[in-house]
Amino acid sequence: MLRSAVAGVGVVDAAGSPAALADLAVVGLPAAGRARLGPARLGQMVAAVAAQPDGWGGLVRFDAGRRWFRRLELAEDYEVWLLSWLPGQDTGFHDHGSASGAFAVAGGRIRERTVAGAGQVRHRTVARGTVRSFGARHVHDVVNAFAEPAITVHAYSPPLTAMRRYELTGSGLVHTATDHAERDW
Repeated sequence: MLRSAVAGVGVVDAAGSPAALADLAVVGLPAAGRARLGPARLGQMVAAVAAQPDGWGGLVRFDAGRRWFRRLELAEDYEVWLLSWLPGQDTGFHDHGSASGAFAVAGGRIRERTVAGAGQVRHRTVARGTVRSFGARHVHDVVNAFAEPAITVHAYSPPLTAMRRYELTGSGLVHTATDHAERDW
């Protein structure tokens, strides 16, 4: 049962440096307190949640002013989020601190941008039914670059405590800010 609560790249530092979801049964979710979950397990989790829109579909909102997000579950060793994306909405380049993660596209499609080497940006379209998993310190930008809205399910282990934001410059990624859980989202 989901417990409800209510969102190798060279990096340069900028400083020089409650709706209950009791009916949504996800088979095999780990009990709280177990060891850190890896990207593959997180991928299985988001795929299972995304495949059950009857459990979360009524929660989804679309906000023209910003990306909408809602935490579906928070445990000691992972968390699960539901996000919606209108065309043009994006995250900007960011990482998830020491957390590994995964996301599944439950509706529409989104584009993930990553940086490889000296400022080479790679674009990956992630369509409905697709899962993208990644390890700790993964830096990416996620954007709805398409005409239709999108919905994604995300999981992180351990739960996010901070996300570092980056700007892409001619020299590569530059750390510009750090957002902290419970304070900034």
